[in-house]
Amino acid sequence: MSEMGQNTPEFSVSELAGAVKRTLEGSFGRVRVRGEITEFKAYGSGHQYFALKDEGAKIRAIIWKGVVPRVGLKAENGVEVIATGKLTSYPERSEYQLIVERLEYAGAGALLARIEALRVKLQGEGLFERRRPLPMLPRVVGVVTSAQGAVLQDIKTTIARRFPRPILLWPVPVQGEGAAEKIAAAIAGFNALPPELPQPDVLIVARGGGSLEDLMAFNDEAVVRAAAASRIPLIAAVGHETDTTLIDFAADRRAPTPTAAAEMAVPARLELLADLTQRTARLEGALARLMGLARAGLDRAGAKLPDLPAMLGTARQRLDDRSERLALALPNFFATRRARVERLALRHPREFLLRLRGNVQLLERRLRDGLPNLLRTGQKRLDAAGYRLTHPGAEIALRRGKVGLLAQRLDAPLPGRLREARLRLENVSSRLEAVSYERVLARGFALVTNAKGAAVTSAAKVSPGAALSLRFADGEVAVRAEKKTAQLDLGL
Repeated sequence: MSEMGQNTPEFSVSELAGAVKRTLEGSFGRVRVRGEITEFKAYGSGHQYFALKDEGAKIRAIIWKGVVPRVGLKAENGVEVIATGKLTSYPERSEYQLIVERLEYAGAGALLARIEALRVKLQGEGLFERRRPLPMLPRVVGVVTSAQGAVLQDIKTTIARRFPRPILLWPVPVQGEGAAEKIAAAIAGFNALPPELPQPDVLIVARGGGSLEDLMAFNDEAVVRAAAASRIPLIAAVGHETDTTLIDFAADRRAPTPTAAAEMAVPARLELLADLTQRTARLEGALARLMGLARAGLDRAGAKLPDLPAMLGTARQRLDDRSERLALALPNFFATRRARVERLALRHPREFLLRLRGNVQLLERRLRDGLPNLLRTGQKRLDAAGYRLTHPGAEIALRRGKVGLLAQRLDAPLPGRLREARLRLENVSSRLEAVSYERVLARGFALVTNAKGAAVTSAAKVSPGAALSLRFADGEVAVRAEKKTAQLDLGL
């Protein structure tokens, strides 16, 4: 036994692991392995680790970070794939593993590949670009689903709980042979209902969860085209939240579950009432603020308006004041006129004559100095006008006619006008005589003059002992001022 043990080669663990690694890589090289992905995990480094298994075995697999973008599909648990890569070992754990370079669907993967190809085709046609808004509160809700499943009951319960609405059911099989054609026919049938029947405002196409094969009816091209052509807004609720079918892309909304689809279709009544109450409160507050602002503006405008009673009182007071002033104005006016006349009466008519004589002499001097120039100017104008004169006979005849007409006009009113002028002259003469110098003295007035013959009009200008002269209507009296008192005391 000892000799046999001595003849067996001795390897270290690392040497043995390296030998196994070389043997695996040299014997197998590049391989394709079919299995279901399990234990998938993506690390923060970007590398992805998972295992491929079948009924009897399991092998570890790795997708390096740099290969992930071009591996061909997204690795997910439960998907059966065909992995292409190199077989190697991990010496630290004495495990062999597959370094994956490419993944392809196998079994269900083939279906997924077909679905993906159809999706790309329909997307290229623009069938997935429509997203219409759902009605806020539909009058009728149309449902396309199986009449025996729990899906219909979930939808009814949710709608009754949130906001009860009539439900119009079009029962169809949701899997199996002919299911796709009946689902497409139900969607088209809802859009073609006659006007006398209830018209749904929103459609819900729903079924419960299942495998990929169970959901294939909703990946059918006919169903997807019917959903895209529907004029009624459509909600797709097929499978569970993680399930995705092609009808989800063509629908106006995708719901993760049938219950969520019912919640999308109708609003919550209590939420609407709460929102309505809130909006009512906001509107009432806004109206109250507007009324407050309007009232404040009205108050400000009212403050700027004039006080009409005060204005009337002021006008009434002004009227009384004007009436009083008017009552005093006429006597004052006559008193002022009378004082002016009396001041004029103190002047002798000879003074007016002397002033008039001076004005006449001044006018004579101006005429004597300016007459030659005036004559020359007149001669020039006469010469200039001579060129424009008409025949003397015609001019004389014209002048004779004008003179005759003027004479006719003057013959009748001239005596009357002379009488009026004579009456006005006599009136003025009598008034002038009444206010003449002698008449004023005859009424008891006296003219006080100083030694120089100037009129004295103020007692303040008289100094004690000054010689004064008092002129009366019938003569003059010489006096001398004694002293200033409250009243001027004159010694005769």
